[in-house]
Amino acid sequence: MFIDRVKIFVKAGAGGKGVVSFHRAKFVPKGGPDGGNGGKGGDVILRVDPNLGTLLDLRYKSHIKASSGKQGGGNNMSGRGGEDEIVRVPPGTIVFNQDGKQIIDLLKAGEEYIIARGGRGGKGNASFAGPTKRTPRYAQPGEPGEELEITLELKLLADVGFVGLPNAGKSTLLSVISAARPEVAAYPFTTLKPHLGMVQVGPGETFIAADIPGLIEGAADGKGLGHQFLRHIERTRVLVILIDITEVNPDKVLDTLLNELGSFNPELIKRPQIIIRTKMDMAEYNEISEWQKEEMQISAVTGANVDELKRRLFEMVKTAKSLEEEDLDI
Repeated sequence: MFIDRVKIFVKAGAGGKGVVSFHRAKFVPKGGPDGGNGGKGGDVILRVDPNLGTLLDLRYKSHIKASSGKQGGGNNMSGRGGEDEIVRVPPGTIVFNQDGKQIIDLLKAGEEYIIARGGRGGKGNASFAGPTKRTPRYAQPGEPGEELEITLELKLLADVGFVGLPNAGKSTLLSVISAARPEVAAYPFTTLKPHLGMVQVGPGETFIAADIPGLIEGAADGKGLGHQFLRHIERTRVLVILIDITEVNPDKVLDTLLNELGSFNPELIKRPQIIIRTKMDMAEYNEISEWQKEEMQISAVTGANVDELKRRLFEMVKTAKSLEEEDLDI
């Protein structure tokens, strides 16, 4: 099951109470105040775990709470702090507050963000003692921890995204060029969840490809699988637009795909892209039109031109990465 959007409630731990206490010892008839401070409440921390690929675990844990700090003690003993609650999320997780405003975009493995801070522990009466207040008989309560409702949204991180109508051959191609094993069948919407695969081109030459579920006309408006998966395309550096060689009107198919991408996010159609015709192994469609001659043709079944495609994609990804690095240096 692929889960890419969940809503959860997080609550940090409250701070422990400070204590009112006075020193009691033999031969010390007037012991001073020695009430200790309460411990700090635990934080709720989001941590990126590269081994996770979905938000499925959080679907069944909608309320997350860190432990509270302990009360202070006599003899100036501070209370123990509450334990932090670590929430593991996959790379590419975006966090929104209740109003839909983005809080943080978590991308790097091991990256952490404190989403709810624990309350400060209350001060014991020893902290209030002074020249004018030698025997304070009061202490502070602990502060409450932060609490809020957040929405986590996952956008897959991939170098290359496969885009096409249902049954354009995206899943088959991914299964051939990587170790990913998406479901493949001859009916529409076989792919109901995105799949990632590591593609090996040569020694030390790899890129990550994503099979995005098929688009249909109106997807940008939410039709079909719509927004549920279009958001994943936003993370990709290079787009591969797959068009079935059996399509009677390939120009219309291409226009439909580009229109949906542009309607969802105009920046998408500016990404480096390559248009390929799939299923060239189907002999009855080997009459190649002038339109088709301008585009690359492959067969994931026979492997025709697949290695060439992998090499071209690797070079496109490498170029895109170098341009990103140049932009960061500016």
